[in-house]
Amino acid sequence: MAMTEEQWDKKLRIQTSGRVDAHADQHHHPYEPTPYAVLERLAESGYIRKENILVDYGCGKGRVGLFLHHTVGCRTIGLEYDRDIYQQAKENGNSAVKGQGVTFYHADAAEFPIKEADLFYFFNPFSVEVLKSVMGRITESYYEHPRKMRLFFYYPNDEYLVYLMTMYALHFVEEIDCRDMFPGKDDRERILIFELN
Repeated sequence: MAMTEEQWDKKLRIQTSGRVDAHADQHHHPYEPTPYAVLERLAESGYIRKENILVDYGCGKGRVGLFLHHTVGCRTIGLEYDRDIYQQAKENGNSAVKGQGVTFYHADAAEFPIKEADLFYFFNPFSVEVLKSVMGRITESYYEHPRKMRLFFYYPNDEYLVYLMTMYALHFVEEIDCRDMFPGKDDRERILIFELN
C-alpha cells in the first residue's frame, strides 16, 4: 500500500505539508507541495539518476529536493523567494534523514546563475513573465556549457504550455500521466518532460 503524505514526511524526518499563501503576489504563486505519489512516479521514471543535479524552482519547504535526493541520490538545489518558507526548507534540510546532497538558497529565480545543473523542476512557482527570465538563464547556461538538460513541469498551467511550445530549442519528450492517482481525472495531473539539446 502506498505511503501517505504524513508517513513520507515522518520517514524523511521533515515537515512539508500545507499550503502557504502569505507572500504570494502576481508573480510568485502560493506554496503547495507536490504530492509524494507524483514524486514517486517521477523517481521511478528513470529520467533522474544519481549523477544528475536538479534545480527545484520555488522549492517551498524542500520536499522535492529532499525526496529525490533520498530516493534517487541526485544532488538538488532548491530556490525559494519567500524568506520564511526558505527558513523552513533549511530546517528540513538539517533534520532530514539524507540532507547532505541538498542545498537551499533564498533567491530570485530570474537572477540565479545556472552552473552545472542539468535537471529543472517546476510546479507553477511563478508567473510566465518570471518563467521567461528563468528559461533565458537555463538556455544561456546550455550554450556556455552544452549538455543534455531536462525540464519537468508538474500540473502545468495554460500560460506555461503556450510559452513552452514556442521555444525553438525546447523539445517535448514525454508526459508522465498522474490522473489515476487523484479523483476527478484532472487533465493537468501530469508531468511534462522537455529536453534542451
